[in-house]
Amino acid sequence: METNRGRTMQASKAVLIRDFAIFLVKLAIDGFKDTALIFLSVPAVIIDLFFPRKSGRVFYRVMKLGERFDLWLNLHGALARSEGTGDGLFGGSKAGSDSLVGQIEQMVRGGDEPRGSKRDKD
Repeated sequence: METNRGRTMQASKAVLIRDFAIFLVKLAIDGFKDTALIFLSVPAVIIDLFFPRKSGRVFYRVMKLGERFDLWLNLHGALARSEGTGDGLFGGSKAGSDSLVGQIEQMVRGGDEPRGSKRDKD
């Protein structure tokens, strides 16, 4: 995966504040997810140890749930894909994508282009 090592992100103060708020929300959601997985995984492994099922292990379903959630949350992924356009985290996501940032971008902007862009002036 290509990253922006050696390149600095150039973003306005408003974009920096927006991205900081998004990052804090994502960290909080990730913390809640981790706590929930702790409370789900313990009973799941107990069920798997004492009540084996032919349909598969419950513990691995809990792990798969956590993995799918991590893919949706995409805690650091938008930064790794950012093009250095000055658009912050939105520059590394597609509006409306299956990630949290993509869904936020779709709600805020209605698309990939920043407000006040050439599209809005037409």
